[in-house]
Amino acid sequence: MLLYIHIPFCDSKCFYCAFNSYTTKFKLKDDYMEALKKQLANNLKRHLINTNKKIETVFIGGGTPSTIKASSYKELFDLIKPYLIENAEITTEANPNSATLSWQQEMFDLGVNRISFGVQSFDEKKLKFLGRAHSSQSAIEAVNNAKKVGFKKINCDIIYGVVNDSFETLKKDFDIVKDLGINHISAYSLIIEENTKFFLDEKSLKKEKKSLKIDDEDLSYEIFDYLAKLGFKQYEIANFATSEEFESKHNYGYWKHREYLGVGAGAVACINNTREYSEKNIEKYIENPLSVEKEELSLEDIKAEKVLLGFRCKFGVEIELLNKNELKRAEDLITEKKLELKDNRIFNNNYLLADELALYILD
Repeated sequence: MLLYIHIPFCDSKCFYCAFNSYTTKFKLKDDYMEALKKQLANNLKRHLINTNKKIETVFIGGGTPSTIKASSYKELFDLIKPYLIENAEITTEANPNSATLSWQQEMFDLGVNRISFGVQSFDEKKLKFLGRAHSSQSAIEAVNNAKKVGFKKINCDIIYGVVNDSFETLKKDFDIVKDLGINHISAYSLIIEENTKFFLDEKSLKKEKKSLKIDDEDLSYEIFDYLAKLGFKQYEIANFATSEEFESKHNYGYWKHREYLGVGAGAVACINNTREYSEKNIEKYIENPLSVEKEELSLEDIKAEKVLLGFRCKFGVEIELLNKNELKRAEDLITEKKLELKDNRIFNNNYLLADELALYILD
């Protein structure tokens, strides 16, 4: 069982961000954390008490978890502690401008053992263009503070495919990550999503046949090859680690279609093939944190997700999952060396083709 905890508060709204996060509702923080505790306690009672299920990983995401004082998390950790497996992976996201040395130390003392920094770039002009609130130097200081505190597992998010990006400029970002001794990189290609500043800007630019985004597959391959040279092995389309020890075990659960709890405004859970969607609006969530919308997943829905996610990462797809016609199409791709069959699982070694291959097989 996985657990995701959503914190919807941010110091500033990045121009590309479509997550459920807010910069003007800080006065609701205390009430929100109380609502979180209520929902978490309810979910633990519903799904874990009197069962053999345990929480294997915890991920605190957002928004910006580091905008909440560390002491406010203590009661959440008290609730989940009895259900945690030994040496459970517990991750928190953090932004360099709010993840102070003292905040990181307090979170570490609570039991957090993995930290993920939303750096996105070490280039000052690019940070400003993206609407990031931190500087390159503050990002470096935040990472060094994490190492001082004792974090062994540190991730750095980097965005690429932004207008004016080049392989040479991105190499500089990755070189800094390497020099800092970071052992995990999440490298995301920019996506222009609705309800963002970039989405509105992009609509205006299209009239001039311009774009904020670079759609360059060759650039992605160059990045992947360079990260491999730096010692970062790709294990999912956007995730790279220096060894298996530093790969995100929480993400493993999603890719393997494991059950997960989700608490917080807009959080999603999936238990017994049923998705539960929490209220997105913060005020409504605080008023009734136990209110959820449910969606029953069909066997076909589940299969489609397993195939798509399996092809996007190192775990592949069980061959028994496919029917006769799907298996025939998969065999065609194996013959063409686009897929590989090993130990009754089908593996895709080119994650950029994951969607295309999955759609071909499931057509």
